Amino acid sequence: MEHPRLGRYPAARHVIAHLSDTHLLAGDAPLGGRADTVAQLEQAAEQLLRMRGALDAILVSGDIADLGEPDAYRRVRGILDPVAEATGATIVWVMGNHDEREPFRTILLGEEGGSDGPVNHVVDIAGLRIVVVDSSVPGYHHGTLPPETLDWLDEVLAEPARYGTMLAMHHAPIATPLALMDILELRRQDDLAEVLRGRDIRAILGGHLHYPTQGMFAGVPVSVAGALAYTMDLSAPPRCLVGIDGGRSFSLVHCFDDEIVTSVVPVGGFAEITSFGEQFLAEVEALDEEGRLDRWSRKREWITDG
Repeated sequence: MEHPRLGRYPAARHVIAHLSDTHLLAGDAPLGGRADTVAQLEQAAEQLLRMRGALDAILVSGDIADLGEPDAYRRVRGILDPVAEATGATIVWVMGNHDEREPFRTILLGEEGGSDGPVNHVVDIAGLRIVVVDSSVPGYHHGTLPPETLDWLDEVLAEPARYGTMLAMHHAPIATPLALMDILELRRQDDLAEVLRGRDIRAILGGHLHYPTQGMFAGVPVSVAGALAYTMDLSAPPRCLVGIDGGRSFSLVHCFDDEIVTSVVPVGGFAEITSFGEQFLAEVEALDEEGRLDRWSRKREWITDG
């Protein structure tokens, strides 16, 4: 059912739920002996289920398993696969530095007997191309893009996609104020910039930093999703690296014909302060423009108190 437009912008053509850094362990073990990563992923899944009919993709941008254990990947799939089925969304998996290529390929991508090279692949979401680049370095936590990946990416981007391309990678090419994290940044960024210039890249989606942030790279917007495992505290002393048990989030990426909008969604069972439901929205939609302004825009006590 198509609903009337209430403002100047139409509905987004594509909507992506961008999750990152779940860091699950085998046997539902708590991360660091404290963080219940399974419960956090289940909470995010519960919130995504509210979006039935409004999601096109669920993109998980790396560090899906903390130690690359096969059981951890199976547990992640056990939580997110039912969400994808219920919402009709396609799951897009991205390799991170904590992931291991062999179980990642077999359990998440369903590939058997694949190579041990970078896990690069392309997912088409109704004309929106998501190009997944593996920035991991086996045995290390920093990122890089080997020549084979850059050559592959250059070939893929030679032809534009109908609704443009989203580039997904764990190590996003973006600055961070966190102490020590610049050691673990993406290498060969200048080479990547050369490949991206003049192409149909609409945004770069990444993870790795454990807090939501945005920036620009080679003229392309960069959006980093917050982590579900734990959050880095940017208010910690400048030369300290502190992860906290709170502030978890995922992002929603709304793709319009002429722009990309990213929004941060807090993860948790929080109390409602205000709430206007579908019935109220339907009542507003039934009014003309003047009536809508009077019903919703005019200042009243119930809005001031809300």
